[in-house]
Amino acid sequence: MKRTMAVILAGGEGERLSILSSVRAKPAVPFGGKYRIIDFTLSNCVNSDIDNVVVLTQYNPRSLNDHIGLGRPWDLDRNTGGVKLLQPYIRRGRVAEWYRGTADAVLQNLNVLEHEPADTIVVLAGDHIYKMDYQRFVAAHRRKRADVTIAVRRVPLAEASRMGILALDESDRITEWQEKPKQPKSDLASMGVYVFSKRALRRWLSDDLADFGRDVIPAMLEGDARVFGYRFDGYWQDVGTIQSYWEANMALVADSPELDLYERDWLIHTRSEERAPAKIGPTAQVHRSLISHGCVINGTVVNSVLSPGVRVDVGAVVRDSIVMFDSVIRSGAVVDRAILDKEVVVGPGSIVGDGGDHDTPNRREPDRLNTGITVVGKRSVIPRGTRIGRNVRVGGDVRTVDFGSRVIRSGECVDRGKERPYTSGERIARAKAE
Repeated sequence: MKRTMAVILAGGEGERLSILSSVRAKPAVPFGGKYRIIDFTLSNCVNSDIDNVVVLTQYNPRSLNDHIGLGRPWDLDRNTGGVKLLQPYIRRGRVAEWYRGTADAVLQNLNVLEHEPADTIVVLAGDHIYKMDYQRFVAAHRRKRADVTIAVRRVPLAEASRMGILALDESDRITEWQEKPKQPKSDLASMGVYVFSKRALRRWLSDDLADFGRDVIPAMLEGDARVFGYRFDGYWQDVGTIQSYWEANMALVADSPELDLYERDWLIHTRSEERAPAKIGPTAQVHRSLISHGCVINGTVVNSVLSPGVRVDVGAVVRDSIVMFDSVIRSGAVVDRAILDKEVVVGPGSIVGDGGDHDTPNRREPDRLNTGITVVGKRSVIPRGTRIGRNVRVGGDVRTVDFGSRVIRSGECVDRGKERPYTSGERIARAKAE
């Protein structure tokens, strides 16, 4: 009997997500209120009847490990198959090193895959938002007797330069490949989702080929391997930048969102702690928003996504924003076009996202914060009456003493003072898994 197993690559730094991924692996970043990014790939596996999953972690893995645990929310806590979380390790006779790329991550764990009965390996990115039936993907791979089949889709040309770009012939065999070209020849891009035969993995993985897109696929094409594309036209979003992450969340509040979280035939599973139902108070106004369980709303929420446990007090306004777990917006405060990480407190009368200056990029991260979105790190406290502009980065664990002024202009940064020691409460909070 032919069997399939999945390998999820969840070890990338995700630097373009700024401070959101500085304290956690990118696949562990919250999304859509109650979910984490990796929930979509894991749910695709179980919804596709793939119950043998290996997750390869690397950077800041603790939050991801705690989130996945034994895999119970995805029905992956099994004696046979199930989910395994693997991290880099020192091999006998080798210098200690982290994974050098996607292919190297699989190569270093090939011994684990060899002991599995599967003849087909689905290699998946753990940091994309999409729904996909992998069984159809695998069936197409087997029909073509391919060595590798790559999921492909059309993308805007403006985004093509950061992806693998390819050309297909009439049989969907890949005839040309460009890895992150400065001048893309087409808009047909790799999704970073592959099906390999185990035999092909054995042959083509080597210490000289560190990355699938940059090294392995070009080598296979040059070596006349059977490399095919699988056209995918469903929802798929690479939320690798602050802007794309914000846009993908905001799209969920549309009347008919392209990504349907309410489809009962394809549920997105997640690890979710028990909380009371969301409470909408007598002074609340809520429009086109996602309000998760445990939220208490007494102010105004418009076009926003709120994670579990968020409080919006009387007179406070949250607009066009993403507010993560257990954050508090005090009376009279305004949060506009911003992303607040977990356990942030916005003091009374403060404004996060003040003014119309969307064009001044952040002075430290001009390539990441340049579209008017202000980001506030975990457990930071915005003092009463503070006005924070656009494209501002407020680091994690920032307190009142770290603000040199009650007016933070667009493009500026506020960071925790290095000379200030952590309080006992902060040390305990930092030790908690996120």
